Amino acid sequence: MTPDTQPGQMIAWDDSVLPFQLDGADIRGRVARLDGALEGILRQHNYPQQVEALVAEMALLTALIGQTIKVRWKLSLQVQSKGAVRMIATDYYGPEADGKSARIRAYASYDADRLTDATPFDQVGEGYFAIMIDQGKGMAPYQGITPLEGTSLSACAEAYFAQSEQLPTRFSMSFGRSSGPNEPEHWRAGGVMLQHMPKASPFVAKGEGSGGVLTATDLVHGDEEENWNRVNVLLDTVDDLELIGPSIAPTDLLLRLFHEELPRVFDAQAVRFGCSCSEDRVRQSLSIYSARDIEKMTTDDGRVTADCQFCSAHYDLDPATVGFEAKATSGE
Repeated sequence: MTPDTQPGQMIAWDDSVLPFQLDGADIRGRVARLDGALEGILRQHNYPQQVEALVAEMALLTALIGQTIKVRWKLSLQVQSKGAVRMIATDYYGPEADGKSARIRAYASYDADRLTDATPFDQVGEGYFAIMIDQGKGMAPYQGITPLEGTSLSACAEAYFAQSEQLPTRFSMSFGRSSGPNEPEHWRAGGVMLQHMPKASPFVAKGEGSGGVLTATDLVHGDEEENWNRVNVLLDTVDDLELIGPSIAPTDLLLRLFHEELPRVFDAQAVRFGCSCSEDRVRQSLSIYSARDIEKMTTDDGRVTADCQFCSAHYDLDPATVGFEAKATSGE
């Protein structure tokens, strides 16, 4: 066990997403378990409890959704609102090679004096939920947006898929602080995502919908509706302990819930906390500024500084070495 490894991480199915398919119902899904990855995200900040819960939920959604598509670079989820929690942003970076882990990161922006004792989702006001996909150079980015609806971030994600992608989708999730024998208290999360098999690849549908916000049941009819309703009734029987799963393997969970639907599993995807920030990226972001602009950014100590909102990394640079009039950085 490494110094940064929590005891819970030693469970084989932690920090992973397991894809599955229900052949008897024409429905696919994912089971996700986050332990060390979620702890890595949250320990970068000292969030109030309500904000921690929202970030945990958003990170779990990101792991589940990110694994459903072939992300060559980055998938991002974002909530923007007029509430006390103004923004929640997450990124999912696809594996750089076969056998490598996907990476997730997340952060929230909030007004501490506006937080209340109400539920975490009540800290989010009117706003929107967005999913963005950036496949890298040479590829057009994709973005879909839907209004914040329902009583949870997972309900917002379900509305997004119904409205923007016309894909019936359901999430059942649990998250919170966990502890066990000889184990320090730490964050843990788990969840199941169900999605009706698309007639084309996911995220092919363009546009952002129109009219009222759709739900999954608006999109299925006949035998599809019967299959969708039956599988959702089965998912309703899951409990929090089964979702978080410190002692229940994802395969055991699937057999318990869906054994009559002929579940078939595929290779699991490992997930870890990881940030893409670097000094080179900071320098690149500052490269559009002149020496005069850089001078305005310089601190009283004569330095240009930057902090990563995701991982709290701090960058301290010589102002003479940044901007498009910069000198060589060999002296740094």
